[in-house]
Amino acid sequence: MEIASDETTRICNHCDRAIPSSNIDLHYAHCSRNLEKCNVCGDMVPIRHAKEHFLNTHAPVACSLCSATMERGNLDIHKGESCPQRIVNCEFCEFPLPAIDLAEHQEVCGNRTEMCYQCNRYIRLRERYNHASRCTGMTENNVESSRDVGAPEREQGAPRRQPPEYSRKRLIFTIAVTGIAVLFGSLFFQKKAEASQ
Repeated sequence: MEIASDETTRICNHCDRAIPSSNIDLHYAHCSRNLEKCNVCGDMVPIRHAKEHFLNTHAPVACSLCSATMERGNLDIHKGESCPQRIVNCEFCEFPLPAIDLAEHQEVCGNRTEMCYQCNRYIRLRERYNHASRCTGMTENNVESSRDVGAPEREQGAPRRQPPEYSRKRLIFTIAVTGIAVLFGSLFFQKKAEASQ
């Protein structure tokens, strides 16, 4: 049995939906008895679930990280994308820290240098990807590195220094120890500040 596509519709006075004219009376009786319009978002929710809808979606809650107040329905997005206290990783050293401190940390961290083992120049971490794409593996004569002390030796045919095998592990260990020290230091100062208040 096909439904006529040209059937006229009427707007329900309770839920503001377009309903086929032949069903409007039955729909309105059911709709007005069982559904309620949410005062906050305007969604039609079952009357018996209206309070639950408000508490789960619109009730004000405080973020456990930054104490900002927002609707419960927005809390997960806030914690994942915009909370200034959410934990993010530095793009240079992978150190986890609050998002509010990231720019200052990366300003310092990105200015650290590492040796390019192709051209034996020290390159800032923030410039390493651009450098890697254009590095020819040869020391440039017109630009000297502040640490390029071995250039005369290399010109005489001396072999290039090879990176030590343990350097990456040592760097990760140093970062981990520094991170633990920063964490303990911040906890110590936080406890000290709470005790003084």
